[in-house]
Formats: sequence, C-alpha cells, structure tokens
Amino acid sequence: MARIKQLPLRSKVKSSDTWDLSSLFAGDAAWETAFDAWEGGIGEYARFQGKLAESPESLAECLKFDLDLDRAAEGLGNYAFLKTAEDVGESQYQRMHGRFMAVASRAAQAASYIRPEILAIPAAKMKTFLDSPALAPYKLILQRVLRYKPHTLGKKEEKLLAMQSEMAQAAQQIFRQLNDADLKFGGIKNDCGEVVELSHASFSTLLHSPDRGVRRKAFQQYYREYADHSHALAASLAGSMQADIYYAKARSYPSALEAALFPDQVPVTVYNNLIASVHRHLPALHGYYDLRRRKMRLKEIHHYDTYVPILAGLQRKQTWEQAVNVVLKSLEPLGSEYCGALEKGLRGRWCDRYENRGKQSGAFSSGTFDSDPYILMNYQPDVLDHVFTLAHEAGHSMHSWHSARQQPFAYYNYVIFVAEVASTFNEQLLSRYLLNNARSDEERAFLINRQLDAMRATIFRQTMFAEFEKLAHSSSESGEPLTLDRFREIYRELLKQYFGPDFAIDEELSLECLRIPHFYRAFYVYKYATGMSAAICLADRVTSGGAGELNDYLNFLKGGCSKDPLDLLRDAGVDMEQPAAVDGAMEQFGKLVEELDGLL
Repeated sequence: MARIKQLPLRSKVKSSDTWDLSSLFAGDAAWETAFDAWEGGIGEYARFQGKLAESPESLAECLKFDLDLDRAAEGLGNYAFLKTAEDVGESQYQRMHGRFMAVASRAAQAASYIRPEILAIPAAKMKTFLDSPALAPYKLILQRVLRYKPHTLGKKEEKLLAMQSEMAQAAQQIFRQLNDADLKFGGIKNDCGEVVELSHASFSTLLHSPDRGVRRKAFQQYYREYADHSHALAASLAGSMQADIYYAKARSYPSALEAALFPDQVPVTVYNNLIASVHRHLPALHGYYDLRRRKMRLKEIHHYDTYVPILAGLQRKQTWEQAVNVVLKSLEPLGSEYCGALEKGLRGRWCDRYENRGKQSGAFSSGTFDSDPYILMNYQPDVLDHVFTLAHEAGHSMHSWHSARQQPFAYYNYVIFVAEVASTFNEQLLSRYLLNNARSDEERAFLINRQLDAMRATIFRQTMFAEFEKLAHSSSESGEPLTLDRFREIYRELLKQYFGPDFAIDEELSLECLRIPHFYRAFYVYKYATGMSAAICLADRVTSGGAGELNDYLNFLKGGCSKDPLDLLRDAGVDMEQPAAVDGAMEQFGKLVEELDGLL
C-alpha cells in the first residue's frame, strides 16, 4: 500500500514560515497579564452609568474609556484567534479563546447601558452636546448611534441580548470544529501517483489536476464526508440563520437582510440590483461553460471540470519568494510607500505561509490598530490562484496598514463592504501585469481563462451564494423550516439557474451550501461581488489616470470608517448605488469569453 503523504505537525513547521505575533504579545504569559488587566477594568463601566446625560464631558469620558477597553480587547481577541487558527484542535488555545469570548460577553453586558442612555438624551440636548468641543472626537460615533434609536431596546432588554452573545456563536463554533478538525477525508492518489491527504487546501489543488479521473474522485470523496455529516451541518447552519432572524425581530427590523445592511447604510436595492444585474448576464456565463466543454473536448461538463485550466501544461510552479516578487511587481502602480511596507511584511513574518495539520483552512488577513496586519495562507506552489490569494490578502493588510496610520482607533476599522474592494483591486493589478507580460497567445489565453474563472468565482458564484442566503432566510421568516431537504432544494434550483441547462449537476453539489464558512456571517458574501465590480472600475481609473486618480484611491485606503462605505467609494470614483459598475464588470466578462474563444 502506498504511503500517505501527511501534513506536518505545527511543532515541525519552520519558524521563518510562520507569523511572528510579537507585535501583539511577546508570548502567552504577556497575554495573560494583559488579559487580567482588561478583565479587571470591566468593573469601571459602573462609574459612568446614569451619568451620560449630565454633560458633554461626562459622556466624552465614558466614550474614551469604552474605546480604550475595546482597543485592549482587540489585541487580546486577535492573538487568541490567531493562535487557534494555527491548529484548531489545540485545546490550550481553544480554552484561551473561550475565556476571551466569555469575558468579552461580560464586557458587553457591562457596557450595554451606554447606547440606551445616549438614545434617552432629549434631541434638543443632544444637539447642543454634539456641538461641544469635548465630544468632537466622538461626533460621528454618536451620529451613528442615534441612527439605531428605532432598533434599540431598554436597558434590561439590551443586557439580556448582550448576555446571549457567547451562546449566539455556538452554531459557528460547531461548524468550525466539524469542518476544520473533525471531518476526515482520507488519502487520495494525485496525478503523479502519490497518495496525499485530502484536505480543504489539497482539494483545491486536486480540482486543478489535468487528470479528470483525479478531479472526479477528489470531488466524490470530499463530498462523501459532508454527506455523512449532512444532518448535523444542516442543523448548525439552520441554527445560525435562526439566530439572524431572532435578532432582527428583536430589534424591529423588517427582515434579517435589512438588519445586516443597516450598519453600512447600504440600501436593499444595492443587494437586489446586484442579483438582477448578474441574472441579466447569465447567458455569458453559460456560454463560458460551453466554451470550456468544447475546448476540453468533454461530452458533458461537471463542476469538477470548472477549476482546471483549459490549457493544460501552462501552470507554472512558483515558490513563495517568486510569488512575493510577482505580487510586488504588479502593485508598483500604487507607489513606493505602499510597496515598500508590503515587501517588508511579506519578506518578514506577517504571513503564516503553509498548511499544517489542524490549521484553519483558507486564507485571511487579521490585524489590529496596534499590530502588524497578519495574513494566514495555506500556500500551494503549484496553484496560480494562491498567488492571487496572496495579492488579495495583501490588499486587506495594506488597507489596515494605511487606515491605522491615518485614522484614530475609533475610525480606523473599515467595514467589509470596502475591504473587498481593496483586496480585489490588487488581484486586478496582478492579472493586468501578467496579461501585459504574456509571452505568447497561448499564455495570454491561459491568463484570460484564469481571469474569467476569478470573475466567475467572485461575482457570479458569490452572487449565487448571496441569493441562497436571501432565499433561505426568507424561507425561515415565512415559516418554512430550514431542514436538510429544504437547503438542498433551494440550492439545487440556484445551481440549475446559474450553471445553465447544458451543465451536468452532480447530486453531491447540492451539499455545497453546508460547507461555506461565510454563511455563518449573514449576508456577507454579496460584498465580494460588489467589491470586485468596484475594483475593476477603480483599477481602470487608476491605471489609465494620473496622480489625482491614484491619490483618490490611496485616500480611500486611508479612510477607515471615517465615512459610510458608499461615500468612501464615491470619493474614490465609483457609485455602487448605480448599476454601471456591476454591468461594466459583466460586459468585460463577456468580451473576455469572446477573446478566449478566438485565441483557442
């Protein structure tokens, strides 16, 4: 029997390939000391209670204390989270993260009076407060709080909701443990004849295999494990969605969707217009799948045929250092300060580079106001998409780097709606750099194929996910229970619509909805689609413009949350309340399909 090539234990990974968390804490002992100080400070909330309406100065003192405690909590929580991500089965850090979450819940309870007290201040008095110099640093915070007046309960009710915060995370924690620690996919033979451990990261690699038998086997074996746990996973997802609906009802929002969009001041029309625009352009997507089928000489096309490049043999292996080099070269239009800071981080230890046993799947960027903006990767040298993932996460990290240097703590932490613009903007620059430096029509066709797949994954696919979330939540809100069969029914209908009438949809694919981590952050995924659409528009603007257009974009990165996201984007040069950005991206997709067909 062939020996399975196993992932290394965390303890066996070279330190130079891991992140250095010392910008957060020197080690666990330093974390414990800071944790005790933070926990001990929570009792200080009581001295402000009942006094917020006394004067602008008393309110300002409370807000400063609250922000200082939040700043301390941000570092503590991020360190604990990053340590659990290194190995989700490591009980020491699971306990550390659990302790943090428990105390964070207590802190939220202790602070739960703040918003109701602010909202109870009479409008005329609040107007004079807002004009006070003492509250100038907090004016935008207060204006945003006042928006929530129709959705804020009394002190007792707010305290009860705050007490539920840890419990409300249970469904997500169950999914995370199942998905990243308990599910075992076994070994599988790759196209080189090696038996490798099938994991979330290697599944992506195997779907890029030129051997269709390997792709099909990986697909079936991977989803067999989800089928064996489908009832538990469906119950977990249903529990998360029911929590979304509960909190929306408790706070008098018309729906869970409107509750999710409210903090960013994003109208429901933006969400619905995205879906409508993508629906209008589905024929171009169906045409792309047919092009794939024809050029790959397949009788019928399956989901496991949609990730491998149409042109086999052009996938080049790129080491980590080579990936860093090409990412930095592609981002040169953003200037020396941007690229210099990023190079220092990528060649240093911002990144946790490679997969190890138990490590959280996927990739993310996660930093704080006071720390480096860390990046988790599960880098595979033979997957070009992972180079793009590095550029993507670097976009997030440099967004954090700029905003933390230009904004105070209160306004540095940008929202996801704009975060996905910064990350996919970098991917656009990388794609354009590679296309401009293609050495042959064949290589250009390969890169266009990759760009089409990126747009398919980020705009079409994420919009399908967004529509699934909308339909599933609406189903529950109308009284239809979210059972395994109901999830599969909703998802299968969407698969038919998005993949088209000539696509062979395997039964296993209806289980895909049970394995998407982002569904545990309700109505999050649509921001990938709007983000890439905006990024395409802004990349056109920056690369074809001059210093003014670049400055507009860099100011956007520096903006944090100092304005609402739609306003930040308008200042950068794109209006997401209009359909032009999404339609423009979809039209570019159609043109690329035509060019690829001609090149092949």
